[in-house]
Amino acid sequence: VGVEKDMKKSIYHVEQAAIGGHAEARHNLAYEEYRTGRIERAVKHLTIAANLGLDESIEMLMKCYANGLISREDFAAALRAHQAAVDATKSPQREEAEYWETT
Repeated sequence: VGVEKDMKKSIYHVEQAAIGGHAEARHNLAYEEYRTGRIERAVKHLTIAANLGLDESIEMLMKCYANGLISREDFAAALRAHQAAVDATKSPQREEAEYWETT
């Protein structure tokens, strides 16, 4: 039979996760905003997620820039913030763990 989906409740919980700093939730909100035609809000969510270091969001912003939905300056700022977030998560311990994970 299955379970009925309550989209309002689903979006509410994704919004709560986004407010709490969950980058993938921000990315998902961007998708929902884009799907419903609110492009400007979608770009804002993608920018926040990219600033938190989410690679998928910076890739989507690159597509937005290519399609003229975001300015060069805004894209450059998001790219710098994304790189800063990625750099902030680097450590010798993480790099060693990644090395052993891939070998």
